[in-house]
Order: sequence, then structure tokens, then C-alpha cells
Amino acid sequence: MSLRFLPKMGLKTVPNVMRLRRSPGEVCFPGGKCETTDADDVATALREAQEEVGLRPHQVEVVCRLVPYLFDTNTFITPVVGFIDHNFQAQPNPDEVKKVFLVPLDYFLHPHAYHQNHLTQSGHHFIIHCFEYTNPEDGVTYYIKGLTAKFAVFVALIILGEKPTFEVEFNLNDLTSSSEETFLKLYKPAPSKL
Repeated sequence: MSLRFLPKMGLKTVPNVMRLRRSPGEVCFPGGKCETTDADDVATALREAQEEVGLRPHQVEVVCRLVPYLFDTNTFITPVVGFIDHNFQAQPNPDEVKKVFLVPLDYFLHPHAYHQNHLTQSGHHFIIHCFEYTNPEDGVTYYIKGLTAKFAVFVALIILGEKPTFEVEFNLNDLTSSSEETFLKLYKPAPSKL
């Protein structure tokens, strides 16, 4: 079973140019910064997916937004999940994307090649998932890690409802609450000076 799902939880892409400001040369989902013309996170995700891989909004059934994730001190990432029309053919923007490929969703719970790293930051323990996926269509091996891997694992846990073959930081009995707890661990607003 191979599901195609949407930005910032979307098609797998490999940025084409090493000059990109964020994650040059890494596998990542379509996505980017909100623009003033975007009505909300969904509009941002749809616009970015169209700009990066040619996915038009009418080709997507948006099903949800996940709990935001604090990427750095001032950047929130809000994953938007949707089902993509089975007739969609990616048209990568050569200025941003080198290759688009699909990974079966269950690979993110039962991978053939996987390792993880552990990180403790500000007293909180985090797991960094690292997947090695060889695309059967072209034989190229891709390394999927960091937030891309974390979001893919989370969506696979929600949609497939299976236990992974590796340790995860989420409470498998209550994924939503544990995702919210992770967010709250990372995002602690500065105390008010009033």
C-alpha cells in the first residue's frame, strides 16, 4: 500500500540546489513560509506544493492539520495532511526540487534499513529517526531523517495504527496527547515582564 499524502506531510522530494537556505540536498516534504496572501496553514501548504511539485489544490483532499512543531526559536511547522488524486504526476520545479519519489507508508513503521540517534536538549530527550530507503523504480538510496522522518512516522502511526519495529517518543495509546506534550516541551514562551 502506497499512500500519497500532502505538504508539509507530502510527497517526498529532494531539493535540487545546494544554495537553498533550509535543508539543501536533503529529502523533505514540500513546504515553506507563509505569505501574506495565504489564508491559513492549509493555503500555505497547497501553494508550496503547487510551486514545488506542480500539485494543484483540486488534486488534494485535505484531511487534517497536525500539532505544530517548533523548528527553531521562531519557526513553527504545521504539518498538513491530505490524500492526493491517484492521477497526479509530479512536475518538480527545477529551481527547488531535483527528484520526487514515493515511499510506502508502512515503511515508516517497518523499515528495511533504519537507525536512530538520541538527543537531550534543555533536559528533554528526543529521538532522531534515520531511514534508508532504496527506491525500486530507479535503485537510488535516499536518507530520510530529522523532522521529515518524525512527521512520516507520526502519520504512519495515526493512519496504520500499528506498532513500529523501533522505539518512538510518542505514547502509542494516545498519539494526540503525546504529540501535544512534545510541542509543549519545546515551546515555552518567555515569561511576561508585565
